[in-house]
Amino acid sequence: MCGIAGVWSVADFALSREALPRMTTAIAHRGPDDAGHWFDEAAGIALGHRRLSIVDLSPAGHQPMASASGRYQILFNGEIYNHAALRRELEQGGHRFEWRGHSDTETLLAGIEVWGFEATLKRSIGMFAMALWDRETRSLQLARDRLGEKPLFYGWQGQHFFFASELSALKAHPAFKPVLNPQAIALMMRHNYIPTPYSIYQGIHKLTPGTMLSVSPAHRDAAPTPYWRAYDAVANGLAEPFTGSPVEAVDALEALLMGAVGQQMMADVPLGAFLSGGVDSSAVVALMQAQSDRPVQTFTIGFNEAAYNEAEHAKAVAKHLGTSHTEWYVTPQDALDVIPKLPGIYSEPFSDSSQIPTFLVSQLARRQVTVSLSGDGGDELFGGYNRYTHTHKLWSTIAKLSIPLRKMAAAGITSLSQDQWSALARPVMAVMPKKYKRPNVGSLAHKGARVLTSDSVDAIYHAAVSHWNPADILLNSFEPKTAVTTPGSMPECEPIQRMMALDTISYLPGDILCKLDRAAMAVSLESRVPLLDHRIVEFAWSLPLEMKLRHGIGKWPLREVLYRHVPKALIERPKMGFGVPIDEWLRGPLRDWADSLLDERSLREQGIFKPEQIRLKWAEHLSGKANWQYHLWDVLMFQAWVSNES
Repeated sequence: MCGIAGVWSVADFALSREALPRMTTAIAHRGPDDAGHWFDEAAGIALGHRRLSIVDLSPAGHQPMASASGRYQILFNGEIYNHAALRRELEQGGHRFEWRGHSDTETLLAGIEVWGFEATLKRSIGMFAMALWDRETRSLQLARDRLGEKPLFYGWQGQHFFFASELSALKAHPAFKPVLNPQAIALMMRHNYIPTPYSIYQGIHKLTPGTMLSVSPAHRDAAPTPYWRAYDAVANGLAEPFTGSPVEAVDALEALLMGAVGQQMMADVPLGAFLSGGVDSSAVVALMQAQSDRPVQTFTIGFNEAAYNEAEHAKAVAKHLGTSHTEWYVTPQDALDVIPKLPGIYSEPFSDSSQIPTFLVSQLARRQVTVSLSGDGGDELFGGYNRYTHTHKLWSTIAKLSIPLRKMAAAGITSLSQDQWSALARPVMAVMPKKYKRPNVGSLAHKGARVLTSDSVDAIYHAAVSHWNPADILLNSFEPKTAVTTPGSMPECEPIQRMMALDTISYLPGDILCKLDRAAMAVSLESRVPLLDHRIVEFAWSLPLEMKLRHGIGKWPLREVLYRHVPKALIERPKMGFGVPIDEWLRGPLRDWADSLLDERSLREQGIFKPEQIRLKWAEHLSGKANWQYHLWDVLMFQAWVSNES
């Protein structure tokens, strides 16, 4: 795992030569073990690398790395899990190489020389972001892994083409102009992250997962081209569904998972896994332990607030599997201490509040290991999010009602304030079991009113994955198109499948994988996600929906694999999010901090926001009339990021 940065300068190359070490220093946390720089002054190219040594710890793994012929220079961030098999394929094809070491980077370069860039990408199983300079053709190629585990930003500004793992590297170049992108701000307020291909800065993009980009000064507007598409995995899976029995499906999935997990245990440094005690992480750990001759190191953080604590469940799973388990019960102060670090960890505004526990568990793991496997991806592939079934059921119900009747009902609901709805519900909530209690009944009632006026299941889904309506709070609220707003471009499928596919191409890379990468890399920890091996993704999409969802519960095949290793009683319980009590903290220890960032006069002077709705929600949240933690966290994380930039 590493960090990469580079500049192709049409003019002022001396500026880039001088700036490159500063660019790589800005991302030193991604690679604290080594640094390398390479320049071709005649071509105007400057390539920089920071290395976190995982495979081949010797100098033979140093980057930038030249190919055996000297034609190519590569910057590589990530892991190619099948690189040993690729070496064998090269050798069996009659090609002879004098290998300098056993790094996957060297394998990639050999493959590129023999097969070409795209063909090598298609053969590679792994997570990566890379840049390849061809000295012969004077061309630059960029590529990103299929699901978007590793980040890559790029774009032209003036006479310079910039690219890097994080935006902080670009800002270290004196020619870089960090002009805010109003469209990206609108998307961030909508979703709590900025979806691909947009970034917070004008002219800078995120490379779309599964694509490569050929760059030259003569073709500045060249678009990325796909070598793999999630949409194709969806279409192919639907067109050629798995025809075996449910037991055969579980057998096939277990074999794929066992292979992917085994490959991702490849490392020349200590390795472990995050363990929450839920289905996904428990499945990954179970299959790790099944292939290890020593206890796997597992890591969990716990909270003393029962509503947020899964540590006891993780401990029980770890005990059953026999892992070497480490848990850390963090105090509110431990979590609060992370908040000032967040703007620096995320090089653009990001406001999924589970960023806090993700950083804490990464910090815990890094004390003992350099690589940690994660269970992310299971919800998107196997239908684990509650919103899938809830949205589908809700649309099935309201679609039976006429539009005038739905509008009338919505008007009736909103005729009472959120506070009034909460007051009406209070006697009922007082006698209900704890797991059914809802502290923000008024907010839910008004959200339900908005859903009643939806004209399609896609509109309900869009509302479910939205926070603010940007028009309510931004002076410039134009939202560009995203995958979520153009679902018609995907293959025809069931509504639940469409939601899963949209999450896979938008929410998964934009939120989940971004959160994991930045949190782990901030402490120089490599994170790996075995469930996102593209072979598993393609197989998951071949499974009929009824095999994934049974009796309204998702992830049936994955659960069945897990139950072959862990008793069902240790796993079955209501789904919990990986969160922290932001709602309570905003009324308590974070109140002064938040109040200063939400100051009405400052918001007006900033010239980005319309303060009225923000201040109203802040007042309602403080009074307890409503729980606006997610809406407020979006604004607060943006404001904290802006303050950190100035």
